[in-house]
Amino acid sequence: MMYGNGHDMSGWGWFGMSLSTLVFWGLLITALVLLFRAFRRHEHIPPAAPPAPTTPPEQVLAERFARGEIDEDEYQRRLTALRAYEPDTPDLTKH
Repeated sequence: MMYGNGHDMSGWGWFGMSLSTLVFWGLLITALVLLFRAFRRHEHIPPAAPPAPTTPPEQVLAERFARGEIDEDEYQRRLTALRAYEPDTPDLTKH
């Protein structure tokens, strides 16, 4: 007889085996739940909303001028500065 306990496991052996079995099943169940959630999350992602239309800078400037926030000299100066950076924009002063 080896170790004096015959063919039976000691109390620590049963404890270790039981604990390792619980840990194994806990990890397996946790992995399955996380995989399930990951696949479900991808199904419910709504399509990205189109970006909100932005107001062209010249239009914003024209609106400020129309509301009286800036005078004509400042409007013309800022409009010239905007066009220096954006040469392909339409001329809003011809309306």
